[in-house]
Parts: sequence; structure tokens; C-alpha cells
Amino acid sequence: MEIKKIQDEIIEEFSLFEDWMQKYEYMIELGKSIELIDPKNKIDSNLIKGCQSKLWLFAELKNGKIIYSADSEAIITKGIAAVLLRAFSNQTPLDVLSADLSYIDQIGLKEHLSPTRANGLVSMIKQMKYYALAYSNK
Repeated sequence: MEIKKIQDEIIEEFSLFEDWMQKYEYMIELGKSIELIDPKNKIDSNLIKGCQSKLWLFAELKNGKIIYSADSEAIITKGIAAVLLRAFSNQTPLDVLSADLSYIDQIGLKEHLSPTRANGLVSMIKQMKYYALAYSNK
């Protein structure tokens, strides 16, 4: 499925909830379903810098598509990762690089995070794009 359609699904799902406590609960549920990083890749070089809690992100290229995996010690952070992984995993590097990120603002995610979690969100997006850029040159 293309990134835009996945993002539209995420926007629609978040619009079903009336307040941010319900949205946080939903993100926690999403976090339980993400592709967890292989323990061998839970190394310092895969830690996202600027994140309030430890968050590991790993990517590999399979059949021309990037497969992202992540894990965090914090359930909210894992949920944030889930929102990003759902949109960008199993996509081509060029699709990830050219993706519109406005869905994050449309669901209100950045404005409802603490400054350090918002920094972690931005850092995670940057790292996902760096992986995509590296794989686009292969």
C-alpha cells in the first residue's frame, strides 16, 4: 500500500477518538504491534539521539523496500515509533524520501508531546530518511 493511503488511514483512525488520552491509549496499542528490532541490533549506534527514553531504530533493504524495526523502553515512545513504522516500512527508499509528513500534524501528534518527545520524533524521522537516502544510493 502506498504511503499516502496508509497516512490517510492513520488520520482517520485518530479522528475516531475524542480526546488525547484515548489517542495515547491507541498509540500504546499500536506500539505493541510493531516489528521489534532484533536484539543483536539493539546497540548504541542504533539509538536515536535526542529522545527522552531509549529508542532503537534499525533498517534493512529487502527486495527494494526498506524494512524498519524499532523498540523502546517507554510505551508512548514505542507508540510514536509505530505511527512512523506503519507509514514508512515496506516502502521504497525514494518513496520514503519524498513522503509528505503532514499527517503527523494532522493527527496532532507533535503538539501533544513533551518537548523532549517531540525532539525524539523529529530525530526518528531524520534517521528514517537517512536510512532511505543511504539505500537509495545502492
